[in-house]
Amino acid sequence: MSDVLYVLKNGFVYDEPEPSTRQGYNKYKIDSLCPNGGNRAVRIVVIPDKRACQLKIVSIMWVDEHSTKAGSVIGE
Repeated sequence: MSDVLYVLKNGFVYDEPEPSTRQGYNKYKIDSLCPNGGNRAVRIVVIPDKRACQLKIVSIMWVDEHSTKAGSVIGE
């Protein structure tokens, strides 16, 4: 949780927002280095709600891991 708060406070939005599945909302990708993760780059995808003053965290990922095979039993 401390890394998430750090990224929200110190991270940058480099790309244009993408439309969310709910009309009128957008997804933002926030990138930053993670101090507790060995200074690796981390990305958080969030959807802000200005009316409710809330922030929905959609996903958290390492930026330097481009592909994974999580859940693969075949080993391809």
